[in-house]
Amino acid sequence: MLGVNRSSWYYQPVELDEYNLLLMRILDEQYTRTPFYGVCRMTNYLKRLGHEVNPKRVRRLLRTMGLEAVYPKPKLSQPNPDHKIFPYLLRGLIIDRCNQVWSTDITYIRLERGFVYLMAIIDWYSRYVLKWAGAAGKAASLMG
Repeated sequence: MLGVNRSSWYYQPVELDEYNLLLMRILDEQYTRTPFYGVCRMTNYLKRLGHEVNPKRVRRLLRTMGLEAVYPKPKLSQPNPDHKIFPYLLRGLIIDRCNQVWSTDITYIRLERGFVYLMAIIDWYSRYVLKWAGAAGKAASLMG
């Protein structure tokens, strides 16, 4: 009559016990180290530590903490309809001599304690690298 379910009227939420809080602390520490771990990997990690857990419990605890795996989500590469689409100017062009077409590439290279960006200018015909330059990231510059 009132539009309220009986189960929600009588339900009393149960507080988390000590064991669940321990599991949540372990999950939080592992998530800080490896944010790309999903439910299956976190379940396997807890099992390796000797905890008897199943994926449903780990999923519930991660959801309670508001944690989710960091990975590319669906429809990530959908273009913004407001962005201008530029034509491909080299379609149908026959590249038959040096210095006719150059291109550039920027590559991210991960190091042990940082990263480096490598930029190169390449001649398409000869595949010769005309110029290159590297720039160290903040953490990499600390390496001396």
